[in-house]
Amino acid sequence: MIEQRNEEDLFHPVDRNRFKQNEIVRPSVGQFRETVTNILRNKLAVLGMFILVIITFFAIFGPGMVPYSYSDQNLEAKNLAPSVEHWFGTDSLGRDMWARTWYGARISLTIGIAAALIDLIMGLVVGGISGYMAGRGKLGDRIDGFLMRIVEILYGIPYLLVVILLLVVMKPGLWTIILALSITGWVGMARIVRGQILQLKEQEYVTAAQKLGTSHGKIIWRHLFPNMIGIIIVNLTFTIPNAIFAESFLSFIGLGVQAPIASWGTMANDALGVILTGQWWRLFFPGFLISLTMFAFNVFGDGLQDALDPQSSD
Repeated sequence: MIEQRNEEDLFHPVDRNRFKQNEIVRPSVGQFRETVTNILRNKLAVLGMFILVIITFFAIFGPGMVPYSYSDQNLEAKNLAPSVEHWFGTDSLGRDMWARTWYGARISLTIGIAAALIDLIMGLVVGGISGYMAGRGKLGDRIDGFLMRIVEILYGIPYLLVVILLLVVMKPGLWTIILALSITGWVGMARIVRGQILQLKEQEYVTAAQKLGTSHGKIIWRHLFPNMIGIIIVNLTFTIPNAIFAESFLSFIGLGVQAPIASWGTMANDALGVILTGQWWRLFFPGFLISLTMFAFNVFGDGLQDALDPQSSD
C-alpha cells in the first residue's frame, strides 16, 4: 500500500512551521554563483564593470588628489594645457579641470542613480499594484485600468519635453533636475513590472499562497518581487546611463545644474565656444567620460542580462 502523507509532510521539518504560518517556502534557486560566473566569462561586461569602478573611485577621491577646489579661480593660470601641475589643464577662469571633471562625475552619477532609484520605486509600486489587481473582479480591473491610463498618458508625452517644461517653471537645482527626470521616467519600469506580475501571479506557488490566506502585500513582496530581481537590476543598469545623458544634455543647454556647481554637461557647454581656439582639453575630458560611462553601463547591462537569462543571447 502507498503510504498516505499529509501536505505538511512534504516540507522539511524546519520549513513545516512556516507552512503552518501560511507561508509558502519555495526551493532556493542558487543562481548567484552561476550569474557571477557567466558575467566573468563575458569580457565586455567585465570591462564595463571595471570602468564603472574606476570612474566611481575617481568621482569619490579624484577632487581631493589635487590642491585645488573645483570652484577656485586663478586668472593667471587660465587656459593652460594639461601639465604636471594641472593634469587636465585649466579653463578660462583658471579653474583646475581635473577637480572640476571628477566633481562633475559626482554630480552626474548622483543625479543618474537617484533618478533611477525613484523610477524603480515608483515603477514597482504602480506596476505591482496594477498587475496584481488585474483580473480580480470589477474593482481590481478598475484599479488596473485607472493606473494604466495614467501610465499610457505619461508614456505618450515626449520625455525631454516634460523635463524641459518642468525645469523652466521650477527653481534650478540638483534636486529639481532629479525630480524632473523622475516625473515620467518611471512609466517604463511600471509597464515592465506589470507584465512580469501578470505572468508570475499565475504560478502555482502564488496560487498556493492565496489558498492559505496569505495577505496580498506578502504575496507581492515575498513571492512576486523576489522573482523579478533579475529583470529589475538589468533595467536599472540601463536607466542610470539614460538619466546621466539626460542631465548632461539639459546642463549643456543651460537647464541643468547652475554655476558654480560643475557637471559634465555644464563643462561641455563652457568649452563649446572655445573649441576652435585649440583648447581641446576643455571639451575632450567631459565628453570622453560621458561616452565612456554610457558605454560601460550598456555593456555591463547587456552582460548582466545574458548572465541572468542565458537564453536571451541565443
